[in-house]
Amino acid sequence: MIMKRYYIVFLCLFSMLCLFSRTAAASDESNMAVPQDVAQAFVDAGLPVLRQRVLAIDFSLPLEGGGRRTLKDMAGKVVFLNFWATWCGPCRQEMPSMETLYQRFKDQGLEILAVDCREDASLVSWFMNEYKLSFPAALDTSGRIAAIYGITAFPTTYIIDREGFIITRIVGSRNWNTPKLFSAFAALLGAGPLI
Repeated sequence: MIMKRYYIVFLCLFSMLCLFSRTAAASDESNMAVPQDVAQAFVDAGLPVLRQRVLAIDFSLPLEGGGRRTLKDMAGKVVFLNFWATWCGPCRQEMPSMETLYQRFKDQGLEILAVDCREDASLVSWFMNEYKLSFPAALDTSGRIAAIYGITAFPTTYIIDREGFIITRIVGSRNWNTPKLFSAFAALLGAGPLI
């Protein structure tokens, strides 16, 4: 009789545990930052993916060539938000591959916004021309936006999906001109697999 009670208690606890596991798994899946296939493409490319949805904080900054840009201006696009400085060697290394990525996917909805931190507009303009970069550069002359985004090292890049949620944060430079990264961005942009 005592054994039977323990058995019933064990079954009840086991059933509750199974139910909790399924509910937690379902809520984790629905709250994931990106669909599983996109997440896998980013992981395959060596980039971490956030497990929870985090909304990117909107901001407004002047552009190096004139005008202003906000994240809201790029609603519905995938945004490659890069924080950098002209004196940063790793930034100089990765910028040409960012240009290649931009040229490859800009017509499919990729926007790159390179936020220069605490430098003069003329220096940023010289840099953009010297490296033949066509994506826009914003000027965070006070460093306020970099502080909001928790930038502690250059370069730091955030990838933001079409709904305005951050899917990954990368500290340090990358070569963005690789087949695996192209496949990851194609998946995120909904362009399908690359051949």
